[in-house]
Parts: sequence; C-alpha cells; structure tokens
Amino acid sequence: MDHLTELRAFVALANQLHFGRAADELHLTQPALSKQIQRLEQTVGGPLVVRRYRDVRLTAAGQVLLARARPLLREAAATMEAATLAARGQLGVLRIGFGVATLLDLLPTVLLRFRSAFPRVDLRMRDMSTPGQLTALVRGDLDVGFVRLPVDDRRIVARPILHERLVAAVGPQHGWRSREGLASVAHEPFITIARTTSASFYDHVLAVCRAAGFTPTIVQEASELFTVLMLVRAGMGVALVPSAAVFRGIPGVRARPIALAEAAWDIGIAWSADRAREPLRDAFVEQALRFYRRTPRLRASR
Repeated sequence: MDHLTELRAFVALANQLHFGRAADELHLTQPALSKQIQRLEQTVGGPLVVRRYRDVRLTAAGQVLLARARPLLREAAATMEAATLAARGQLGVLRIGFGVATLLDLLPTVLLRFRSAFPRVDLRMRDMSTPGQLTALVRGDLDVGFVRLPVDDRRIVARPILHERLVAAVGPQHGWRSREGLASVAHEPFITIARTTSASFYDHVLAVCRAAGFTPTIVQEASELFTVLMLVRAGMGVALVPSAAVFRGIPGVRARPIALAEAAWDIGIAWSADRAREPLRDAFVEQALRFYRRTPRLRASR
C-alpha cells in the first residue's frame, strides 16, 4: 500500500474524526481503514490519533502530519490532472516553426482556434526558414512546422495546408500594364524580403521575375512584409508578396495578379516521422488540417 493512499485515509479520518464516517467516505470497511492508519503510524513511529468510544482526536504528531498532508494531496491531485491533460494533448508546451507566408493569414487563424480549444497549452513560436525548420524538426528542437513544399526527406512527414501565389504589390505611381503583366514593371525598382530573413522566399521572387524575362533591380530589403508594403506605399518600388499580404486594406497599395505558373507554391504542415505519437502535436495538426479542409481554395482564388 503506497503512502499517498494511507495519507488520504488519514486526512479523511482527521476531517471526520470518526472511523465509521471516514470509512464510508472512502468506500472502505472500518477494519480496512484501521489497518491503513496503523501502517501509517508504524511508518512515522508513533500514534497519530487517540481512539475514543464515539470519536477520535489527533495527537500532536497527527496535527503536524495533517498540516502537511493536505497540501501534499492537493499537489498530487494537480500533478495527476496535469499528466492526464498532457496525455490527452490538452496541456504542455508546443514549439511551432513558421515562415513569411504562413504568418499572414493561416497561422493567426489556426493559433486562435487552437488556443480557444486548448487554453492551457503553452505555444512557443519560432520564425524560421524552411531548411531551418526541417533541421529543427529532425533534431527534436521543433514539434511542428509550416514549410514550403515539396519536402524530400523521409524523416519528415508533411501534409499540404495552404496554396499561395505571389502577386505584384504596386503603389500609386506605377507602370503596370495588364496585357504585359509582370514584365511591364521590369525596369521599376524592387523591394523584397531580405535573403537573410527567408532565402526560399527571396529566391522565389527572383525565379518569378526571371520567368517573366528579367532580373529585378532590388533597391531595398526588409525583414517584414508589412515594412515591404509600407515602402511600396511610399513609392519606393514594386514588390512581389503572397496574395494574402495585400488584402489588409493598406491605402495606396494595389495587388496585380501574376499569371505565371512559377508564382504559385504550396505550404505544408510538417513534423518528425521518427517521433512516436504525441497527443499535443497531433491535436494541433488536426486543428490545422481541419481549417485547411474547410477553406482549401480560399487563398488560391484571391
């Protein structure tokens, strides 16, 4: 018999000060309760209660034990509850990686939904490039990540969650001509996310421009898309941004579609294939995929 069980019996007896009522509370027989109290007294090396005809009284040792047993039992109950919630994926720490595109629309929505469903989970976010996320997932430094697809690594499980396109963000003064598309601004100065912030996004911008027949003249780099759009608004140049970025009601900034196939890409939610089932991570993945299934073409149609 473990000491916690004996402590629970002792606290019940101390609360009731009556073997019969304490036994009923614990769903025990009186002899079984008496044996638990006797074992506890043997452990501490002295009497904890004085047995009287109609009730019991605590000894000095019993009063000391009671004062410490109550918070100990509360802590034990809280510990077991925490472990149970963690096993169900409702408590713990979840480390999430994300990049430029997912920060705009998908990630805030998924996080709000997840936090509403699992308010006791501690979400720790890390802004990382896709290669950095994949390395962190394999090492166990991340639990889940939002990465650019495809992922060619058997150690990683990835599921598509977002279809995006680059669009041209232009300011009040621009030379965009719909018939020519992106090529019509080939001679304009370009603003983009710095390669040190997201190498994959920076390279994607260059690849789309080359597909349109030119290499852009990049005059300014920034670490955030909001800054990029503010510079476009100020007339500093043209930028290629995820379609979700320009639907924020920024005055003076307009989106122009890019018909090139190279402008499209997919983002997936990814995790390590080597790690066993993890309820917390799995609950987050399910929430994210559920959101994706409800609105699978929302961003592609903008």
